[in-house]
Amino acid sequence: MNLPPMLVVDDEKNMRLSLETVLRAEGYEVRLADSAEAAIKLLGSEEFFMVVTDARLGGMSGYEFLKEAARIKPGLPVLMITAYATPKLAVEAIKSGAIDYLAKPFEPDELLHAVARCGERHQLLAENAALKARAGESYRVEHIIGESSKVRELRQLIQTVAPTDATVLILGESGTGKELIAGAIHSLSRRAGQNYVRINCAAIPDTLLESELFGHEKGAFTGAHRTKRGYVEEADGGTIFLDEIGDMSRPLQAKLLRFLEDGSFTRVGGTQELRVNVRLIAATNRNIVEAIRKDEFREDLFHRLNVMQFRPPPLRDRGDDVLMLAEHFLRGFNVRLGKSIRSINSSARDALRAHSWPGNIRELRNVIERAVILEPSSEIQPGSLPDFEVESRLRRPEMAVVGSGGTGASTLGDHVIAYERDLIQAAVQQSGGDLTVAAEQLGLSLPALRFRMARLQLGTL
Repeated sequence: MNLPPMLVVDDEKNMRLSLETVLRAEGYEVRLADSAEAAIKLLGSEEFFMVVTDARLGGMSGYEFLKEAARIKPGLPVLMITAYATPKLAVEAIKSGAIDYLAKPFEPDELLHAVARCGERHQLLAENAALKARAGESYRVEHIIGESSKVRELRQLIQTVAPTDATVLILGESGTGKELIAGAIHSLSRRAGQNYVRINCAAIPDTLLESELFGHEKGAFTGAHRTKRGYVEEADGGTIFLDEIGDMSRPLQAKLLRFLEDGSFTRVGGTQELRVNVRLIAATNRNIVEAIRKDEFREDLFHRLNVMQFRPPPLRDRGDDVLMLAEHFLRGFNVRLGKSIRSINSSARDALRAHSWPGNIRELRNVIERAVILEPSSEIQPGSLPDFEVESRLRRPEMAVVGSGGTGASTLGDHVIAYERDLIQAAVQQSGGDLTVAAEQLGLSLPALRFRMARLQLGTL
């Protein structure tokens, strides 16, 4: 375990060195103090995961040291050792704040067992603190920026669904804000004060994902030196968000399906059935229908997850939201990079409207960061934006999903609209945002081009 050092306090040199030898042999880092007074100075300047102290010390006694250590470092576990063991002294030690009590002579294994328990306690506290810090990250529905009809409907659906315990499935292209939606649902739920645990299923090797999700028992596989709680246990009472669930293997999908039925699971290498109470939110950027047809995703798991479905729209379908988001990112990067760029000029705004944004909001964020870094004036110019030549060739086919019409083109009319949008976007990009030139290339009048762009939600120009 990756632990801070431990502190050994004893006024007998031979005892200090003996304890140090035993503990270092097990891989622990050890600091030594020959008195309570010296130990108190060390406690004020260093971090320790525990203290081992003799009950009888020259000067301040071990019992007095216990009380002072509790004042300086509340919650720091202290193991007391004494050659004069009596039930009365044991009670006194525990009352003074000792986590355990060893009577001399003792076997090294007794000491190591007590130290190992303190080490595991420290690890669990650290993990819990990290989880709470993550749970405390700010996710609010107001952070979903935009005034297009689809975004307003999305915010309203979040506010309606969040207070329930319904399982949620979020389907959308990469970069459309799926993680922000999941966080907003948790923050508005009755579980907001509990842990919010996020797992990217695509980022963890399949052989380890089950262990990370459900935990493992000691000895379950090579390297499993201790029992480990899984993410579902860490999220007990709260929410767990499984991102990129479409990349989960089918055997693990079967175990997840069972878990969704009643919250029960078994750790890897274990036999005991455990149960937790968590709300599950899942997301994927895969074409889930195609994955089911290819037998890569279980249809029964899809139906179990698909209690409430969210489909954040791609940025290219959000009209002038692209400008609202660009200005939001501009304000943020001004602060972060120490710049004072006031606005985005009209030609640059036209270029942002015209781009198809295959990388969605994530791509827009990167574009604005680049522009803030490069722009020497107080207004972002088209020259500070990329030419989008490579990005325009990255556009993927729109995602078809189960639902009313799906999110992609499905009828002839849908395909015609999508093709018209692509032609106009390409013409505006090639003209460098000059709509007069773009209209000439397309064989349209300028008012006709403006009308079509407004109808296609490419911005009212």
